Amino acid sequence: MNGKLLYLKPNLVMEPLVDRWYAWSHLISPATAAMNITGRHMTIMESYLMAPQLHAEAVLNPKLRGGPFMDIPVQRVNEVKAVQDETLANQQPLIKFSKAIKELDKLLQDEGKGFSLESLYAKVPEPLKGFVELYYDRHNNPGFRFFEPLLYESELYNKQSQSIALWITNNDHRPFCLSTPRLNEPDVLHLQIPFDHPGIDELARMKRTPRSLEYIKGLLGISDSESPLFETFFTETPPPVYNKYLGDKVRMRYFGHACILVETKDISILVDPLISYYGYDSEVAHFSDGDLPDVIDYVLITHNHQDHILFETLLPLRHKIRNIIVPHTNSGKLEDPGLKLMFNNIGFDNVTAIDEMETVKFSDAAITGLPFTGEHSDMNILTKACYFVQIGNFKLVFLADSRIVESALYKRIHKIVGNPDVMFLGMECDGAPLSWLYGPLLTKKLSREQDNSRRLSGSDSEKGISLINIFNPKEVYVYAMGQEPWVEFISSIKYTDESNPIIQSNKLIAYCKERDIIAERLFGEKELLYDKAVEVMV
Repeated sequence: MNGKLLYLKPNLVMEPLVDRWYAWSHLISPATAAMNITGRHMTIMESYLMAPQLHAEAVLNPKLRGGPFMDIPVQRVNEVKAVQDETLANQQPLIKFSKAIKELDKLLQDEGKGFSLESLYAKVPEPLKGFVELYYDRHNNPGFRFFEPLLYESELYNKQSQSIALWITNNDHRPFCLSTPRLNEPDVLHLQIPFDHPGIDELARMKRTPRSLEYIKGLLGISDSESPLFETFFTETPPPVYNKYLGDKVRMRYFGHACILVETKDISILVDPLISYYGYDSEVAHFSDGDLPDVIDYVLITHNHQDHILFETLLPLRHKIRNIIVPHTNSGKLEDPGLKLMFNNIGFDNVTAIDEMETVKFSDAAITGLPFTGEHSDMNILTKACYFVQIGNFKLVFLADSRIVESALYKRIHKIVGNPDVMFLGMECDGAPLSWLYGPLLTKKLSREQDNSRRLSGSDSEKGISLINIFNPKEVYVYAMGQEPWVEFISSIKYTDESNPIIQSNKLIAYCKERDIIAERLFGEKELLYDKAVEVMV
């Protein structure tokens, strides 16, 4: 195969990892990474090593799906111990940092009594010195914020812990991503390269543009021992020819979960990219990366959850993306790391952070960031935005996992943006408790009752209908339900017809049809064409 021009096989997985755990946004920012390494990874590994059989039984119980149970056979316990030992050896700065955060929280709780905090700086634990500012809120509750850019410039941002696992897949099955690390497998090649490595872009380009093995091996530093497996990831067979959309309409394509591609012949906008790349036969019809344009003008990120920021999709698309729009924050809060800063540090240099009601204009289109309430367990998370997109006279609103907790807010928004033609709304209305996602960041334990009352929940039928009555859309699409099989390892969701989110979304769809509003719960794939001027579906 040497000397020939080859393509990357369509079913090659490029899986980003941190310490052999599936990479998501809270493993990039040094502060949240520290807390997740100690509060999630180490805790799960310790539990598994103490009782591997318990974990083996738990992962077979549907009621425990998405729980802190490692999906690894008991006979591999020594390999898990090796991952634990490597983490302890390589992540000491972050482990000490995590301990220092807990100590600082206790210090402020014990000594922050409304008087000047200046004398407390001398007592800040050594790993945090120079990284934090102490403050009071308006109710004299003490707190602290990070100078987050300084964290990335320190030893705390450990790019050596980042890697890419390459392997060929023929199905959608994977263990739940937050609870199971990836061990060595004979058919998996681990590239010990950081996420900003240019070789990732060149490898991804080979999906459509052939290169020689010598070129890509040299760029990625493939050793002689790695070459035999690495060479199996390529083929001489070219991919199907991509046909750029050249029509006069606005084309909307649903790629699964919350991923929507909006195209005209001049522009392309991709919302919350989560794409089943892999070219294998599936019972569920779906678009893949082969259906994406060669250039993506704008990627829109709604919020900082693992099913809306997927590095497995974004890193291979990096070479195609001209602009990324993310919600703006530089609060420095542990629970709310900055997305622009994070993306910049993993190789994206084209990121714009947008404020609420701020508009980006280009060509005959405009993108406006909207407030986003709900689904964040009542935490003061600023890194979230819905989007109002207008192309010509055609208007779409992407409400992500919004939960209407105050109708007056959305009435004020509606006065500014008007009626959209199409509305997208997530309706995972039960949601996991706060601790499921944010638990490792909490240094004070919540009661079970508090935890269960503060859920990561979107709209139910009542709240969704309220949004419909405010915005008066012509069409409504329920999305972001986590139902597609390629999303299950991220969301841990598996619904039946009796599941409450399905019942609630059915009620909303029935209400829309009573009002002659086109409505559907999206699944798999969907394509629609719209006229930019007349504002009707064709």
